[in-house]
Amino acid sequence: MKNKVSPAVVRRLPKYFYYLQTLEKDGVEKISSKQLSEITGFTASQIRQDLNHFGGFGQQGYGYRVSELKNSIYEIIGLNNSFNVVIVGYGRIGQALYNYSGFETNEFNIIGVFDLKEKDIDGVKVKSVDKLEDFLESNEVDILVLTVPKEAAQDVVDMVEGKNIKGIWNFVPQSLDIKSNIPIENIQISDSLYTLIYYMGNPDQYEG
Repeated sequence: MKNKVSPAVVRRLPKYFYYLQTLEKDGVEKISSKQLSEITGFTASQIRQDLNHFGGFGQQGYGYRVSELKNSIYEIIGLNNSFNVVIVGYGRIGQALYNYSGFETNEFNIIGVFDLKEKDIDGVKVKSVDKLEDFLESNEVDILVLTVPKEAAQDVVDMVEGKNIKGIWNFVPQSLDIKSNIPIENIQISDSLYTLIYYMGNPDQYEG
């Protein structure tokens, strides 16, 4: 069994990946934990401790090979796999996510879009949510993106439980009751906005 990694460490991994990806594009071949600290805003000690959860990286006196570390974090996150995605709720947020550039990579494949009624929006074939249950039973879906109105969210969750959904990316500002152990990432846009406002009023506390 793997050692449990704290949520704080897991949430820093995508940031490391992003910065390393940028460094690689800029032609940087190696970097020290101190230099990475200056870029990310995390302490050098914290960076080393985070990476030590997943094995030995870097060399004393040399630092990290940027491409190798980026590729390792890519695999640690699990991005070396591909994921089938379904979007449920095709209003403004659903449409924005459908066009999100992150879904244009090889890792993610949107195989279905659902809303209250069947329709065609700018060439996107939107299926009726009444067909969602049958669709899940006949297709392998990894990630369900939930962008429905609050009053419909729990009904959708009840519908998809037991249908081999592996994770839910939830944009509905509401707690969801899930009996099974499906990972849910709740995206509260207002939380991010309020955090920004706090740091605007307390810029000396902002660490990037």
